[in-house]
This record gives sequence, structure tokens and C-alpha cells, in this order.
Amino acid sequence: MVYLTRVFHLEQVNAANVINIWFGFTNLTPLVGAFISDAYVGRFKTIAFASFATLLGLVTLTLTASLPQLHPATCNSKDPVSCSGPNKLQFGILLLGLVFLSIGTGGIRPCSIPFGVDQFDQRTEEGVKGVASFFNWYYLTFTVVLLITQTVVVYIQDQVSWIIGFSIPTGLMACALVMFFAGMRLYIYVKPEGSIFSSIAQVIVAARKKRKMKLAAEDDGTVTYYDPPVKDSVLHKLLRSNQFRFLDKAAVIKEGDLTPEGVPANKWRLCSIQEVEEVKCLIRIVPVWSAGIISLTAMSQQGTFTVSQALKMDRHMGPKFEIPAGSLSVISLLTIGVFLPLYDRVLVSFLRRITGHKSGITLLQRIGTGIVFAILSMIVAGLVERVRRTRSINAGDPTGMTPMSVFWLSPQLILMGLCEAFNIIGQIEFFNSQFPEHMRSIANALFSLSFAGSSYLSSVLVTVVHKFSGGHERPDWLNKNLNAGKLDYFYYLIAVLGVVNLVYFWYCARGYRYKVGSQMGDFKEEKSCSDVEMSSKCNK
Repeated sequence: MVYLTRVFHLEQVNAANVINIWFGFTNLTPLVGAFISDAYVGRFKTIAFASFATLLGLVTLTLTASLPQLHPATCNSKDPVSCSGPNKLQFGILLLGLVFLSIGTGGIRPCSIPFGVDQFDQRTEEGVKGVASFFNWYYLTFTVVLLITQTVVVYIQDQVSWIIGFSIPTGLMACALVMFFAGMRLYIYVKPEGSIFSSIAQVIVAARKKRKMKLAAEDDGTVTYYDPPVKDSVLHKLLRSNQFRFLDKAAVIKEGDLTPEGVPANKWRLCSIQEVEEVKCLIRIVPVWSAGIISLTAMSQQGTFTVSQALKMDRHMGPKFEIPAGSLSVISLLTIGVFLPLYDRVLVSFLRRITGHKSGITLLQRIGTGIVFAILSMIVAGLVERVRRTRSINAGDPTGMTPMSVFWLSPQLILMGLCEAFNIIGQIEFFNSQFPEHMRSIANALFSLSFAGSSYLSSVLVTVVHKFSGGHERPDWLNKNLNAGKLDYFYYLIAVLGVVNLVYFWYCARGYRYKVGSQMGDFKEEKSCSDVEMSSKCNK
């Protein structure tokens, strides 16, 4: 935003539109990248191609800052309207760089975690525990990178030089690319297995063709199901479940469905139990995924109204240094960075002794805990804003400044950091473990789509509240004058939506059946019950 307004002299509205369109496009590209990866080229090649695209994008942005021909002339006027904007070539090169970054995101974001998981042998108990720890440390590393980016790199870009500020991530990306290829001989590669959408469509079509078939409430042996051995790349052979039994008809063998060699004569009429159960996995996940969209909406406020609050508070640390309002999210990142190692090394072991669960608590319990922290964060944010507004009005400063330290915002940001530590990592691990193995890239793309959905939902809430909360000479809740508005009411509204979402999530989770199957290999986990989320028998 700052680069577009200060260097390219775009008006604030135009700059916001560029960012919003780019952000939306960027969050959709992982779906395409995941499909290409899982169906055709594999995760390694997808990450490699996407990494080159990301490097090209960073190089392009660095060039727009370095070469005078690629950005508008420097303008010293304080009035941005009087500054000339970019010409078509300059704006086109800028968009080209952003498109390269979007392409890179489309390949790296959905494939990096699944490729890391591929390196663990989940046929062993050590490998299963290693995967659970991998998710925690992956997000911790990601958080540290964000922490450095939002402090050191942003400071260099804003106060020193945009050229140096862009050159640093460009150089680091080049180093990362070299390190990635240096490990080629050590990686474990999982081959793509063709279009996942074809197998999904085949199950649905086959079940519909046999829709008039009657299945007994209990398996009485009158029907035979097609259950061949699974492929070597499959870690779990899924067992036939009693949920969504109408799909089981796709696996029922009827006369003429099999060739003399014992393979389906028409895959659009007969599917395996494994394929049917994979589709059931997807159906089970959708309600949990939808609950995640609403739960992430609270996080969207960190970069908007929390910044607006900070701008009206005392941000000084010492007599000279003033904290940038946009850097307050560092508090959430520090919370994650401190809490995750403690959670992984101390809290999980403690909870494991109590619950008997290998991860301390189940994935859905972890996500639910994160939703609770998001609700608490919004409640605390509302209470703090109420205090801030009262003090500001009593102070009578015409600019609306409040004699109140910006660190009053710390509690809500710490709670939001705990929300991320539980909810975000819980969702990442949940999607990667509950999706079929060959669909893990799609799982991470779906998670990326959750962030896009939460951002758009937040925009809708802001628009509706801004339009309908005022009237009759009464300012709206989100008035540009914070003291005249009721920002605390907006926070409370998100908290109420969070409570409703928590109830919805609990309803979805209480009957959720985790992916049940026999472990392929030496290590076998006990699967003697239906593995329902709320069943203590399964969770012990």
C-alpha cells in the first residue's frame, strides 16, 4: 500500500483496489496449483516452478524501484494529486511482478506442507509423531519470518531504501531456491495419481446410476463390494463406514461390472470402497471448513481497526522512538513464537498423560479452543476501545488523541496470537490428515481459500455496519472519527457471530468421524470404534 501511494503515486482508493484484486487472485491460485500438482506433475516440480516464478516477481518489483524508467518521477509535493502517476508501461511492469508472485504463491502455498509431510514415514509411530511436531515447527518458522519482515524489512523499505528493501527478500529467495535444489537426492517423491476430480465424479455418477438399489441397514452379506488392494502410495486403506451410505452403491458389484481380469468394466459404474470413502472424507470436511471461515474473520481486524486505534494512542517507547501502528501485529507473532515451543514440548506431553491422545487433544478440540480465544479477543478489544474512547473524550484533544499507552491493545493481540497457535495450526494439520493422501495439496489450497473467504466476509460486515448502523443524525459505528463512532459495538458483533459459529462448529464436530483405516505397514493404530470426535472411547 505504502509503495503504491508513495512511489507510484496512486490514489488511496486505486491502490486499495489493486491490493484487494491481487489478494483475491492470489488466494485463488493455490486451487489451480494444487490440482496441477496432485493430478499431473507432482509436488516437487510444482514447488520448483513456483519458486522460479516468485523469484521473477521479486526481481521485477526490485527493478521497478531501481530503474527510473519503471516508476514515476520523484515528487516532493505533499499533495499526492499534484504528482504524476505511472504510465502504461510502468503500471504494466508492476502488475507483471504481482502476477509472478501470485503464480508462485499458487504453487508453493498448497504444496510446501504436503511435500514436507511426504518426507516422514507415517507407517511408523515415530513418523506419525514427527508429522504432528512438523506442523508446529513449520508455523513457528513461518511466524519468525513474518516477525522479521514486519519489523526489519518494513523499516528498511520505509526509512532507508525501497531498492534495498526489495533486494533483501529477492536475495533470500535466490538462496532458498539453491538450498531447495541442493536436497534433491535426499527427498522422497510421491507420484501424482491423475485428476482427483475424475474419481470424485465417478463415485457420484456410479452411485446415481444404482440409486434404485436397496441396501440393508446392516451388512447381511447379500451384496458384494469392490474392494481391491490399494496402491503402494496409499498409507491408509479406508474401511467402509456407515455415513452417507447412498454412496456405497457405487462400490456394489452387479452383473457385468467386472471384466474376466477382475477390474471394473466401466469406472463410471463401479468404484472401489477406497474411492467411495475418499469422497465421504471430503463431504465430512466441508462443514468444518465453513466454520473456519467465520472464525478467521476476527483475525482480519488486526490490520484494519486495531491500526486505527493505535494511531490515536500513545505509541512512544522512550522519548524518541515511536512504534509504527502497522507493526503492532508483532505482539501476536511474538505470542505464537513463545507459546508454540512450550506447547509442543511441555503442554502436549502433559495433556497426553491426561487424555491418552498422542497429540494431547484432538485436532477439532484444538480448532475449537482457537475459536474460543478469537471470541475472547474481540470481547477484550471492545472493552479496551470503550475505555480508550471515554479517556479520549474526557481529554478533549481536538485531534482525538488519547492519553493512553498503545500497549493497552496487547491483551487482545496476545489472545489473537493464541487463537492462531490453536486454530490455524489445528486447521492445517486437520486438513492434511483428513484429506486422502493424494489430495493434500488441495487440502492446503482449501485452507488458503478460508483466508480469502474471511477477508471478503469481513469486508461485507464492514460495509453493512457502516451503511445501516447510523442514521437520524447519529454517526455510524465505524465513523472515521473513532470518538464519534462505536467501534466497540462492532467488536462485540464479531464476538456474537463467533459464539454462533462456535455452536455451529460444536454441532459439526460432535458427530465428525475421523478418517478410519488400517495402517499400511508395520505400525498399526487401534481402530476398534467408529472414531467419532466426541467419543471418549476413541480419543483415549
